Amino acid sequence: MKICKTILYFSILVIVILLTTSIGMAQQKTIVETAIEAGSFKTLVKAVQAAGLVEVLNGPGPFTVFAPTDEAFAEIPEETLNALLMDKEKLASVLTYHVVKGRLLAAQVLRKNSLITLQGGALSVDAMDGVKIDGARIIATDISCSNGKIHVIDKVLMPKNIVETAIGAGIFNTLVTAVQAADLVDVLSGPGPFTVFAPTDSAFAKVPAPTLNALLADKDALSDVLTYHVVPGKLMANDVISMGMVKTVQGSEITVNDDCAGVMLDDALVVKTNIVTSNGVIHVIDTVLLP
Repeated sequence: MKICKTILYFSILVIVILLTTSIGMAQQKTIVETAIEAGSFKTLVKAVQAAGLVEVLNGPGPFTVFAPTDEAFAEIPEETLNALLMDKEKLASVLTYHVVKGRLLAAQVLRKNSLITLQGGALSVDAMDGVKIDGARIIATDISCSNGKIHVIDKVLMPKNIVETAIGAGIFNTLVTAVQAADLVDVLSGPGPFTVFAPTDSAFAKVPAPTLNALLADKDALSDVLTYHVVPGKLMANDVISMGMVKTVQGSEITVNDDCAGVMLDDALVVKTNIVTSNGVIHVIDTVLLP
């Protein structure tokens, strides 16, 4: 009898907790509703509406949003902001660059080095002097919503281009040095779009030092090698696999092979895919490709 009563009391307790939680969640507003009610995110709300993202950010999520204030948007030149608000695709890319999947508390954000956004790019996290996300300072944290969390930031975040993304990642130092030596920074920072198969520092370490040094000193040969890693257009991983062969900016073709070992580009294994940038996409490979 005592056991039955204990089970009954426990069941009632669980029901009470669930009801309390449900009522609490029902009282909370969604991310968009919270932003509207706050009154300090008028431009952000206008942008979300213009980009057709209201339904997404009112959805179940959960999402973590790094929300720029009206003052943050005011730092953008009016002409630039108006042009952005008129370009629905670019605007959606910028806004989803402020959104991360999951309900992340400030303490959880602090434990990260980077965060993958809905846009596909990565936000850097820096806690050396206050908490900064891609250089924007977090000025308020842990605003609870029914479908996530809002952290307030003092700058609008802009998706990084291919070169900026490579620099920020910290694993492409030799590639960045090579791109600079070949005078390809402006090209790969341009509108593109481009698909880059990016060798890591470990990949470049496989190249004998004398060979690598000679290559870095020969601008024409270096440019040939680097442009062999670049394909015109924005090709996501599934696009690359379905093509079987891709023609590079250098002019030669890379063979794509999808087997039990993974996806191979010539002799290089693809170790990470779909790093989205403002002007294309990066897929990470473990070996330097040679034309």
